[in-house]
Amino acid sequence: MITSAVPEIPKQQAWRALTALCIGLFTTMVDQSLVAVAIPHIREDLGASVNQVVWVSSIYLLMFAAPLLVTGRLGDRFGQRNVYAVGLALFVGSALGCFFAPNVESLIVIRAVQGLGASLMNPQPFSVINQIFPRERRGAPMGVWSAVAGSSGLVGPVLGGLIVGAAGWRWVFLLYVPLGLLALVMTLRWVPKLPTSVARIDLVSVIVSIVSVFAVVFTLQQGPDTGWPGWLWLVLAAGVIAGIVFVWLQRRASRRGADALMPLELFSIRNFALGVVSVTTLGFTVYAIQLPIMLHLQSGAGLSAEVAGLLIMPMAIISITLAPVVGRLADRLRPGVISTIGFSTLISAMALFALLMRPGVPVGWMLIPIVLLGASNALCWSSNSTISMRGLPRELIGAGSGVYNTARQVGAAVGSASLGAVMQIGVQVTDISSAMGNAMLLPIGVLLIGLIAVSQFRSDLSAR
Repeated sequence: MITSAVPEIPKQQAWRALTALCIGLFTTMVDQSLVAVAIPHIREDLGASVNQVVWVSSIYLLMFAAPLLVTGRLGDRFGQRNVYAVGLALFVGSALGCFFAPNVESLIVIRAVQGLGASLMNPQPFSVINQIFPRERRGAPMGVWSAVAGSSGLVGPVLGGLIVGAAGWRWVFLLYVPLGLLALVMTLRWVPKLPTSVARIDLVSVIVSIVSVFAVVFTLQQGPDTGWPGWLWLVLAAGVIAGIVFVWLQRRASRRGADALMPLELFSIRNFALGVVSVTTLGFTVYAIQLPIMLHLQSGAGLSAEVAGLLIMPMAIISITLAPVVGRLADRLRPGVISTIGFSTLISAMALFALLMRPGVPVGWMLIPIVLLGASNALCWSSNSTISMRGLPRELIGAGSGVYNTARQVGAAVGSASLGAVMQIGVQVTDISSAMGNAMLLPIGVLLIGLIAVSQFRSDLSAR
């Protein structure tokens, strides 16, 4: 049954709902950095090969990214709260399964289910926020949401190191259980049931979209490690072809007046289309640069993992503190002002990283770009999300959320693969610190595309 009236949500309940959603988000977004710390211990304890433990992380990211176009639309069809709760239950149950996993093979399978749970959860809060908060007051909640998402990867290495060192790798997964159960209870209690807006979802489009995203992300993940063999290029080609077929299916559905999985009219909304471009460049940069920074600090500058993790903590603190304030400003200032400042600051941080990640440069100087990176995270993510989603009609919010999150994840996969290739080439011709510093130049060119995109944001009245 499709309903159309959005119930009026009291302000206090809206913020409670956001709190519940943020706790769930944190559990899914912190996973990659937490588990990365545990990988060496998993390999030793379970007697796994390098390839097997890589898949412990990779399968989660694949199953997270591949269905995002679909899971966003599922919220429109079955209700965002319902889909979010199912995803959270899957995630928590899988985390408990990971804690008891007897071998690496079963751990990989359970991690795939856990990634699917995260994918079901991830697009729903965007849809909920854009329905329970008035248009003119969405900046602050979007800022909080973005702060949690942006800082989770920065907190992960420190938190993971403490847990693994004190209790072992299995307790990393057990951490998700109380957090997830708390989020589930709060979600069922505080997140309201919202109107549905889609009658049916085309199964063929679902299959084709998952094949396309899975193939592209799989290729980008495995290429650097496998040396880009011929069969992998065939997988990529299959993904591209599936993507073309998917667009054709969506165009045909739109012409028939049917419910498209990814309505192409989304891209006629100027700010949303520009926001998708810019969030792709953010994903390319922010999710990839942690590795070269940590390699420089540990392998180049000789810091311990704990000290290196503490050194980058100001990023998380600044980002969490500034993001809600930035979100409120995004409601008041002309679209694009904050995003332009944010992208310019992020480009400046990359340039400083490239300059300072050199042999003999005192490590204390790294605090300057680290602080800039924290500030730019707050300036870029919250304002970009607010402006991109604000102009969408309610019936397109779920689909738009899926597209937006898919763009971010694909950007992250492309960034990780590209930066990984540059780092591998760099260490063959120079020292580790210089190689990592040179790699930080790559995101600058990509971020310039994002800077151009956000500078073209327009007021809502002229955004189409």
